[in-house]
Amino acid sequence: MAEAKFELITRRLQEVLGGDLIKAILTEGRTPKCYWGTAPTGRPHIGYFVPLTKIADFLRAGVEVTILLADVHAFLDNLKAPLELVAHRTEYYKKILLAVFTSLGIPTTKLRFVEGSSYQLTKEYNLDNYKLCAIVTEHDAKKAGAEVVKQVESPLLSGLLYPGLQALDEQYLDCDFQFGGVDQRKIFTFAELYLPRLGYKKRAHLMNAMVPGLSGGKMSSSDPDSKIDFLDGPDAVRRKIKKAFCEEGNVEDNGVLSFVEAVLIPISELRIERAKGETGADAEEGAGAVGDQTPFAVEGAPEATVFSIFRKEEYGGSLHYSSFDALKEDFREKKLHPKDLKAAVADAIVRLLDPIRQAFQADEEWQKVEKLAYPDPNAKPEKKKKLKVYHPPPPGKGKNAKPAEGSDRAVAEASIEVAHSVVEAAKQQEPSS
Repeated sequence: MAEAKFELITRRLQEVLGGDLIKAILTEGRTPKCYWGTAPTGRPHIGYFVPLTKIADFLRAGVEVTILLADVHAFLDNLKAPLELVAHRTEYYKKILLAVFTSLGIPTTKLRFVEGSSYQLTKEYNLDNYKLCAIVTEHDAKKAGAEVVKQVESPLLSGLLYPGLQALDEQYLDCDFQFGGVDQRKIFTFAELYLPRLGYKKRAHLMNAMVPGLSGGKMSSSDPDSKIDFLDGPDAVRRKIKKAFCEEGNVEDNGVLSFVEAVLIPISELRIERAKGETGADAEEGAGAVGDQTPFAVEGAPEATVFSIFRKEEYGGSLHYSSFDALKEDFREKKLHPKDLKAAVADAIVRLLDPIRQAFQADEEWQKVEKLAYPDPNAKPEKKKKLKVYHPPPPGKGKNAKPAEGSDRAVAEASIEVAHSVVEAAKQQEPSS
C-alpha cells in the first residue's frame, strides 16, 4: 500500500529530492502533508495545468494539500505586483484556481487555501526571517532565487529575501514536502540546507517539468506570445497555436508537442482511470466536474487511446495514440504533420478552457476583480467634470432677494435726488442768450 501511494505521488515528475522522507511517513501509516505555492503576479496561463493536474494524484494518495497564495512574495519579486494590486490579484488567482480544479474534477473541499500575509507578518515569522538573514550570505540568497526571482542589473534587497521566506513557509504551513516546478530547485536545496540550521526539520521536494513557451523557451506570464491565458477564447487559442513554433520533425523545445506530453495526455489518463473507478483515497473526484470529461480521443478511437489526431480519410485517416512516446516518434519521423498536430492541440485546449470561461462569464464579482487586478494599461483616464460650487449672494442681493424693511422710501428719495441732479446739470450746459 505504501509503495503504491509513493508511486502515485511521484509519477510524471521530473525530480524528487528526499523521497525517503515521504516513504517513511507512508510506511508509518501517517498522512503526508504538502504545499504548492504561487505568487499572484501576471495572469495565470495554461502551463499551470501541469501542477494543478498533479495535485489530483496527491489527493488520490491521501495527501493533505495546501495551496499558498503568496501575496507577500508577489510584492517582493522586483515589484511584479504593485502593492495596491496584490489584494485584487490574490482574489483573482483564487477564483481561477478554483475554476480550474472544478473543471478537472478535483474536489476543492479537500484543498486548504492560505494567503501568505495571514502568517508572514506575524512576530514569530519575522523573528525567524531575521535569524535566517543573520546566517545566509548574499551569494547564497541570490543563487537560490536565480531561476525564480526576476533578474536585473541592480537587484533589490526584496529579491534576496524571497528564497528565505519560501523556505520558512515549509515550517509555518506544517508540510512534509513542497511541490513546484523544476525552476524552483535552487530554492528547494536552499531550504534543505538552512531550515535545519534554525532547528527545523528537513522537508522533501517534488518537481514537475516546465512547459516550453509557444515560441520556445519558458512559458511566461510576462510574454503574451509565449502563452495562452485561461480566459482566452477559441479564436485567440487557435491563432496562438497556429503561430507557435512547431518545426516538422523537430521534437526538441517544441512547445506544442511538450504540452501534449505534460498536460493533455496526463488529463486523458486521469479521466480514463476515473471512469474505471481508480481514484484511490479520493472518492469524491469527478463528482462536481463541469465540462467535457472524456479523454482527448475522437469518436471510434481504440479503448486505450489517450490522444487522437483527426485527419480526413484522403490524408490517411485519423491517428490514435496510447502513449506519448508513440506520438513523439511519429512526429520525429514526419508521419505526423505540424498542421494536423496543431489543429488537434488547439481543439483540446478549447475544450479544456470552455468551462473555465463559462464560470468567469457567470460570476459578476470575478469580472469586477479581474478589472481591478489587471487594469487596462491603454485605458484613458476619465476626465473629471468640474463641480459647480454654489456661492450664495450677500443678504439683500440676487434676483429673488426681498427688499429690507423701510427700503422703499429710501429708494424713492434716492431716485428723486438723482433726477434733480440730472436737471441741474442740463441747465448749466444750455448756452446763455
